[in-house]
Amino acid sequence: MIRFLVYLIWVLALMTSGCGLGASRLKNERNYYNQAIQQTNDEQLLLNLVRLKYRDTPFFMEVSSVTAQFTYTAVADASVSVPEGMAGAFGFGAGVTVQEKPTVSYSPLQGEKFIQRVLSPLSLETIALLYHSGWRVDRLFSICLDRLDGIKNAPTATGPTPNQAPQYEDFDELLQIFNKINQKDLMELDFQLHEGLPSLVIHFDLKTVDDADLKKLEGLLGKTHQEGKLYLAMTLEPDFVRIETRSLLGVMYYLSQGIDIPQDHVAEGRVTLTRDTMGNVFDWKKLTGDLMQIHSSENRPGSAAIAIRHRGRWFYIDDTDLSSKSTFSLLAQIFSLQAGKIASTAPLLTIPIGQ
Repeated sequence: MIRFLVYLIWVLALMTSGCGLGASRLKNERNYYNQAIQQTNDEQLLLNLVRLKYRDTPFFMEVSSVTAQFTYTAVADASVSVPEGMAGAFGFGAGVTVQEKPTVSYSPLQGEKFIQRVLSPLSLETIALLYHSGWRVDRLFSICLDRLDGIKNAPTATGPTPNQAPQYEDFDELLQIFNKINQKDLMELDFQLHEGLPSLVIHFDLKTVDDADLKKLEGLLGKTHQEGKLYLAMTLEPDFVRIETRSLLGVMYYLSQGIDIPQDHVAEGRVTLTRDTMGNVFDWKKLTGDLMQIHSSENRPGSAAIAIRHRGRWFYIDDTDLSSKSTFSLLAQIFSLQAGKIASTAPLLTIPIGQ
């Protein structure tokens, strides 16, 4: 009987330990869900980049909510039999089960949300916010800007792959000057209203900036600084440098142009071949090679940071390619920032994915 009482106390303690089990499950499961959502978001973004290169329709499914219910069940039983003339025989049994019932809600990105996040041009305030988040000015301007005044940053690359090579050389030279000045910490970028217009303001340290670099910059833009400041705005006013930003879709098209397409897909005409004025095939890596490289392979790559399968091939970003990973991270941040202030709607699809 003493053994029975001790065992019964142990079972009761186990049955009341639900709080401890719950805390333990939360610690583990939250990380699992976090990793799963982050990985699938990245894979979806990469998949849509590849789709754009093949002129397939991009599509986004957002995880609206994740609900996980845990059920704890503890069972204990005991029996005793004392046949006449024999010592008592005891029998014990106990068990604990934990059952998880996760429910994931998905919402297709369409309608007003699609327009705001995918088709609307990036705001100047977003550009300034990303700059102050630590992104290099040349990386930021390369993928986010379509042109500065008359200097074009491959505007034809922000849609389906063009037949003719884009104009980008002067803009590339402009970026090199900006980057040279920025790396010496001799410029700053801010967002403000100037003469009533939303503007990006570039401040130069006139005491130490190389005068030759500044004059070369002014020559390319066709504008002179105003007391060490250049004002960039979406206007044709003469005191401003006209700036045109890209939409998220334009940014994605631009980055998709340099994807490594299998030669048999090229030969079969599944993608557009871009040619220069001499009729030679244009190498898109001249624009995107330093920003992001997406490789293709018949077999699943072993050293991929992100990999997806599309049209019978694996497309991936190598885990050691830090520049490509940085640009991809910037793209993901732009996608998140473009969400803006949109009223939430009920999810259209709810699927229980397991028990």
